[in-house]
Amino acid sequence: MKVVLATRNQGKIAELRRILDGGVDVVGLDEYPDAPDVPETELTFEGNALLKARAIAAHTGLPAVADDSGLCVDALNGMPGVFSARWAGRHGDDEANIDLLLGQLSDVAPELRGARFVCVAAVAWPSGKEEAVEGQLTGHIIGARRGANGFGYDPIFVPDDETRTTAELSPEEKDAISHRGKAFRALAERLA
Repeated sequence: MKVVLATRNQGKIAELRRILDGGVDVVGLDEYPDAPDVPETELTFEGNALLKARAIAAHTGLPAVADDSGLCVDALNGMPGVFSARWAGRHGDDEANIDLLLGQLSDVAPELRGARFVCVAAVAWPSGKEEAVEGQLTGHIIGARRGANGFGYDPIFVPDDETRTTAELSPEEKDAISHRGKAFRALAERLA
């Protein structure tokens, strides 16, 4: 089965291919250069994932998978949440997003820096059928960056039962426990 992942992010495409382990032929939007850019206008991870999956399924005529994910920090009432990628104002500026978040948590005690990564993965078929599943990874935010793997908030997030940040884990270690890995593995069962 061929599935279109609604992204041009090569890292996400490679990650989904690793997680699905060859069971599904995953292609990205680079194979569909005229595919629309779908703005994330919903206020929930599920809403944004379904919005993107529906648009790409309609455009390509193939099953489409999309996700929306982010970091939810307890001391910030679950923010940055769906605004994680653009928390500092410009989409995808990981360094500025981390700097802003660390500044906002500068007077918060380490034991109150609980957080979780959330990912909702959705699939939409051209028939109109759709499903969404959620994965979470709980942990806490540290005060300074560590590690060079991963992206986004990985250098400041330490999962529960771990001493390393997600940026210090190997890709395989991260895939095994990550919010995205959990959501995409659950979605893979539905795709099969």
